[in-house]
Amino acid sequence: MRWLTMMLLASPIAWGIAITLGIAVADSPRASSAESHWDVQGLLQQRSFLKQHCYDCHGDGASEGSLAIDSLLANAIDVPSIKIWERIFDRVADGEMPPSDAPQPDASELNDFSQQLGRALADQHREQKGTVLRRLNRREYENTLNDLFGTRLALANMLPEDGRSHEFDNVGESLELSLVQLERYLQAIERVLETTITKTDSPPKPKSVRATYAAMRGAEKFIGSQWGQLKDGAIVFYRAPGYPTGMLREAQAKIAGRYRIQIAGYAHQSERPITFELATATFARGVEEPILDYFSMPPGSPEKGSPHVIQTEAWLEAGYMLKITPQGIADPTYHIKNHGVDSYPGPGLAISHVELEGPLGDEQVAPLQSWATSSKDASELLSHACGLAFRRTVNESDVLPFQVLHDAELERGESSREAMKTALAAVFCSPEFLFLNEPAGELDDHALAARLAYFLTRTAPDKPLRDLAVGGRLGGHPDELARQVDRLMTDSRSERFVVDFTDAWLNLRDILFTSPDRQLFPEYDAYLQWSMLAETRGYFRYLIEQNRPVTELVKSDFAILNERLASHYEIDSVTGPELRPVKIAADSPRGGLLGQASVLKVSANGTNTSPVVRGVYVTERILGRVAPPPPPGVPGVEPDTRGATTLRELLAKHRDNDDCRACHAMIDPPGFALESFNPIGAWRERFRSLGDGDRVNLVIGESKARYRLGPAVDASGEFADGHPFSGYHEFREMLAAQPEVLCRTLVTKWLTFATGREMGFSDRAEIEQIVRDSSHENFAMRGLLQRVVASQIFRTK
Repeated sequence: MRWLTMMLLASPIAWGIAITLGIAVADSPRASSAESHWDVQGLLQQRSFLKQHCYDCHGDGASEGSLAIDSLLANAIDVPSIKIWERIFDRVADGEMPPSDAPQPDASELNDFSQQLGRALADQHREQKGTVLRRLNRREYENTLNDLFGTRLALANMLPEDGRSHEFDNVGESLELSLVQLERYLQAIERVLETTITKTDSPPKPKSVRATYAAMRGAEKFIGSQWGQLKDGAIVFYRAPGYPTGMLREAQAKIAGRYRIQIAGYAHQSERPITFELATATFARGVEEPILDYFSMPPGSPEKGSPHVIQTEAWLEAGYMLKITPQGIADPTYHIKNHGVDSYPGPGLAISHVELEGPLGDEQVAPLQSWATSSKDASELLSHACGLAFRRTVNESDVLPFQVLHDAELERGESSREAMKTALAAVFCSPEFLFLNEPAGELDDHALAARLAYFLTRTAPDKPLRDLAVGGRLGGHPDELARQVDRLMTDSRSERFVVDFTDAWLNLRDILFTSPDRQLFPEYDAYLQWSMLAETRGYFRYLIEQNRPVTELVKSDFAILNERLASHYEIDSVTGPELRPVKIAADSPRGGLLGQASVLKVSANGTNTSPVVRGVYVTERILGRVAPPPPPGVPGVEPDTRGATTLRELLAKHRDNDDCRACHAMIDPPGFALESFNPIGAWRERFRSLGDGDRVNLVIGESKARYRLGPAVDASGEFADGHPFSGYHEFREMLAAQPEVLCRTLVTKWLTFATGREMGFSDRAEIEQIVRDSSHENFAMRGLLQRVVASQIFRTK
């Protein structure tokens, strides 16, 4: 223990590095166990089956699709080869292999082969599965510290990117730990502790600021030329401004905090409400300027008296100002430029004034928010902090190292506050905090509470969960677990689950990865992008809250819409920026995830679509089948950017390659079906082009569209089993007719996200049982979520 004490006295981060790295190495993945328990003899007994039914294409020197089974049997068994054997099992079980034009095995042969191989695969995976010691990913780390200390700091940005396993960035085997990360952890917790000291030493008093565009510094340059001014003093925006922007300098947050915002105004010269974007702006460079929300002003005028007032609350960082931008109004004839603003007859957004009040007091006091002014003695405060950080009941030996460190800091002449700050920094850089230290086998109540909390609220367990864990009332109590699922899904923090899961599963986190070509897609704007994300997240939450069937992931008779999405989707009678369920026509393509613009954008690039990319997206994320990587040396298929040749025509030649045919038969059909949607999710009958094609007579905003209409879209296809479909609608019907497939995929994704490990072969039996049990309730999604939490997979490491 002497070396540990010396390290503690030296610095908390040194202790954290040594202990954390020691534990991480001790609990590293058990890769070697895959080889020691693999039933090679069982496979060799099936050599006659493989030779009779597979070797024509995959043996004796043949390796169609880069698969040579005789070489696979001859070489050492390792993890990659096991994945190949799993694909072989699935292809045979699904009836895809042997191909329909080859001699077929009889039922007894097929059953014997599947049982032998399935048993070997399940035994192998069972021996080596189990979540490795998993650290918190960046968002979990940020959420936990902010929730415990009552801060709102962007800590995730201080840390390196997390590794990913397929879609997910919270899988233990992909979450490495480096010395750089440990240094950043120390910087992050020091920033948290300094922020709480500042808040408790001199809590700011709320102040109210009333600002107007008329009195804004520099406004005289724009009033009368680009902005109108009415007799009640309101300033009118008649178009979405480029310059000057709607930034209101005087409506600025001097101190970071939660603010109450009131905006007074009305829609001028308009019979309909006018929507506007409320965003933030700052003079700082290279930082995010978040959009706060979208609102609409009802019609009004100076003669009608008091303006309409919109009130909201938002978190504003220090130095950020409010910015108001009207939506959906323009001056396409350039009347203002040619004839002046005072005679313009079109609609405009009139803003009378803006009030900013804050920073407001905290809505709730966080567990460690007042540590700097706590009346507890050092040992009591450290014990409390360790229990929260370690997510379990702690004893004196758990707290002792931090108490020793605290006392050593006092002996060095540090103040009691600085000594506590150093000790707390050590607590929140320790492996017990950074890692979810779950016991092997059945999880105890504390570990179960932590897994449930990080699953559905993405943070440490709250007090009700901690109390249940202390009382031993979680494990072995499925009814209580179900109640906690319902409770946590009504917690405001469950929005983190919705965001993080859909970001990973549907790849919504890459919505900004590409920017649509402005010439091809001039209608794309920030309002549409914001609405895209809100639609998909709102739809996913609605399905869970309303306990809708899992088939509505791909087909429903409603959509979650606002005016911007409805316009984009060519759906009438939807007004205002609020998203809400809207009944849609039976032949509408919009019911379900695959008809949503966010999904269609992240599965395309900014210029064109690829049936291969979208096909892989649907195959893996919706149908739960992982497509193998392309064979080495086979070039990708690049589209003709002139629009003269479709990817369908190029892929027809590409599939002539024996190494490509089988995989493309699986992944291309969904991609062909989604060709009916362009890269920003609008329905199309013809491809857009900047080269050949027919001109369009269309004005978008204040500019004439420059794209042309090229070849017609062909969204027909044929599944690998030979079933054809004529287009997207028929394809969607086929997906909706497979609830077991959709349910199995969602359950697998949820369990991966919840447990921090990829599901494997030995998990299949329990997943299938969850699917079968859910079938009795029409695969209802909230019930499905409760079954996932009650499962042995969820409750076991």
